[in-house]
Amino acid sequence: MKTKMSPIKYILLAALCFLWAFPLLWAVVTAFRPSNLATGFSLTPSFTLDNIREVFGAAPFVKYGLNTVIIVFGILGVQLVTVTLGAYALARVDFAGKGLAMALIMMQIIIPADILILPNYQTLKAVNLIDSRLGVMVPYFASSMGLLLLRQAFKSVPSAIVDAARMDGATVLQTLRYIFIPCSKAAYISFAICSISTHWNNFLWPMIVINSPEKRPLTMGLVLFAKANDSGPMWALVTSATLLVMFPLFVMFCVFQKQFVSSFVTSGIK
Repeated sequence: MKTKMSPIKYILLAALCFLWAFPLLWAVVTAFRPSNLATGFSLTPSFTLDNIREVFGAAPFVKYGLNTVIIVFGILGVQLVTVTLGAYALARVDFAGKGLAMALIMMQIIIPADILILPNYQTLKAVNLIDSRLGVMVPYFASSMGLLLLRQAFKSVPSAIVDAARMDGATVLQTLRYIFIPCSKAAYISFAICSISTHWNNFLWPMIVINSPEKRPLTMGLVLFAKANDSGPMWALVTSATLLVMFPLFVMFCVFQKQFVSSFVTSGIK
């Protein structure tokens, strides 16, 4: 039986939603207002696309966006292979050291990624991958969070279906392709959203690895664009550039929101 929510709770939830959404709404309004009105408050309706046009003319955001897409989807493509094979082994294969492997994976989640910046940089320098998009990607080709998420999804697949496929002569790869992966579609979507959003917004590691302007991702381009004006940041332009950077992620989450939430609920990962 559904419990009826009191009007006071509705009002409190609406107020919390407004407080959460207010910075985003303010950013949208600022991005499409004239620059001279960006830092002031006025109820006068005003709308312009000059900020967007000026952003594209002032910095090569199309090039930055292409670099970001290459990095983000390059990481995701390799991650989907590694986490699928690793999750299958952890969920369905008995092998010596399985408990140790799980402990190491959990330890990697606990340890902040920033601690590994120096050894990762030294490794890339030794193999001549500094100042390359591949150098940004390599340390992220495996994902502990993805392993745990898909492991939970693979463990929920009924064993009877897997046994029937094996009796029909299906190999491990065929079982993965036709049973485990289709049954874990929501988990894959959730992991893809997390991976894309994480590496789309990553700034520190690309800043350390990338030196050439033509290889910069969007995050580096946005920061350098915000600092480019000697007289101080032009808030309307900076806000417009920020919206351009975050808009693809916002659309992606809105499209796949249901699958994203349901995957974490069913997997038990919070």
